[in-house]
Amino acid sequence: MTNRQEKLFERRKARTRYKLKKNNHGRLRLTVFRSQRHIYAQIIDDTKGVTLASASSLDPETKAALPKKDIGADTASAAAVGTAIAKRAVKAGVKEVVFDRGGYIFHGRVKALADAARAAGLSF
Repeated sequence: MTNRQEKLFERRKARTRYKLKKNNHGRLRLTVFRSQRHIYAQIIDDTKGVTLASASSLDPETKAALPKKDIGADTASAAAVGTAIAKRAVKAGVKEVVFDRGGYIFHGRVKALADAARAAGLSF
């Protein structure tokens, strides 16, 4: 990315994070990081600064759920990560979160992850 694109991304990310912290009402944060090859998700408690659950397309469980072993940059792998993070969150006792998409637009892999997490038991 160019310097201008990075600055715009950081502004979108900061604006999203500000709105979430202003309106989260004590809920935990489900954050998403999307690289070109993989997707990662974490559930973070901002008051304690602790990560309660995490999942990624690099996890062995997630790779086993996918038809091809090396694919991590498609919506199927994002949906598998969303299901995995929701199961781990429910196991940790988390039901309600706020969804932090970062600076990413809510479509494609980010939307697939969110929809799968909702279907697996998280509410946001």
